[in-house]
Amino acid sequence: MSATISPQTPHSPATDPDHALLVSVVIPCLNEEENIVAVVTQAREAIADAGITGEVVVADNNSTDRSAELAAQAGARVVHVPTRGYGAAYMGGFSAAKGKYIVMGDADLTYDFHEIPNFVRELDDGADLVMGNRMKNIQPGAMPWLHQYVGNPLLSGFLNLLFKTGVRDAHCGMRAVRRSALPAMDLRTPGMEFASEMVIRASKAKLDIREFDIQYHPRGGESKLSTWRDGWRHLRFLLAHSPTHLFLIPGLFLTVVGALIMATVLSGVNILGRDWSIHSLMAGSLLTIIGTQVVSLGLCAHAYGMYFMGDVDPWFDRMRARFRLEHGLAIGGAVIAIGVMAAAVIVIRWAADDFGALSQINLAITAVTAIVIGVQIFFSSFLLSIIGLRRSAG
Repeated sequence: MSATISPQTPHSPATDPDHALLVSVVIPCLNEEENIVAVVTQAREAIADAGITGEVVVADNNSTDRSAELAAQAGARVVHVPTRGYGAAYMGGFSAAKGKYIVMGDADLTYDFHEIPNFVRELDDGADLVMGNRMKNIQPGAMPWLHQYVGNPLLSGFLNLLFKTGVRDAHCGMRAVRRSALPAMDLRTPGMEFASEMVIRASKAKLDIREFDIQYHPRGGESKLSTWRDGWRHLRFLLAHSPTHLFLIPGLFLTVVGALIMATVLSGVNILGRDWSIHSLMAGSLLTIIGTQVVSLGLCAHAYGMYFMGDVDPWFDRMRARFRLEHGLAIGGAVIAIGVMAAAVIVIRWAADDFGALSQINLAITAVTAIVIGVQIFFSSFLLSIIGLRRSAG
């Protein structure tokens, strides 16, 4: 039995109000004819041995070998997902799944599907997402040392730093999810970043995430992972989904440091036994302008994430309720006015000196800085408003 599934609406899985099946085991597959029969057979045996009702769904991702045919012969329900990608295959499988719970696992013999009852037990106990943790039980030759000791610990640690998930192995391919929790996750990513997206969105939605130790076995066949490319894609995805850490924190840091440097120069305070002058003032101006621009980009990234990517951000919700376009325009206009007044002072002093040589360098840099920052705030406020209006219109 096979069907073609489009992953365009992954958050709207097949409905089964009576939950006739307890578990759907979803296995993404791309040219795995060496392993697929053994994997499907093991999953079906695990379901039968546990005495639970279930099915095995193989999401074939345009395999060019006999994977789909062999999977069907082994007893799986095969769905054909035309959109290429790890995430696309899973979303297509989710759309076809009929079970109350979905257990995920790769088609490469690295995971033991006899763990299915353990995942079901956690879901029965109220968990929404259950992760396997491979890091304590990696069999010899199952994982390259770079992944085991560098890549996975760093990426998982960084994910926890940004999103506080508490998951020790964020990229484990064996996990389980309550099907009713999928709409809250609103999963969208078609590529390898899907593994990170699931954990991030579950954390943002305040879902119950749990984890327990499982074994990780050597792969059957050739690996399709690219260490540096896939690692960078995961890192890029983590940063893109955390505009606070990517934009706001660095931007605010640069702005504060730049403003302090400018204030130090303009006030004539002696620090480290010396006076600081024009070059320091220019550096402070540069940092302040760049920092303000980065903060503006961060606010726009927050808005885009909220309006178009389904992100949940209570902080941005509060700011949106408290501040309007007019507030940003007023602040930007006020800063521009300060810069213009400083420039006017320069012109007045110049005129009083019979338009002779100009020596108002500090004041000129301050005026230019204020005008540039004011313009940034003014037009960034309009951009934020446009993003919100575009969302409302859509």
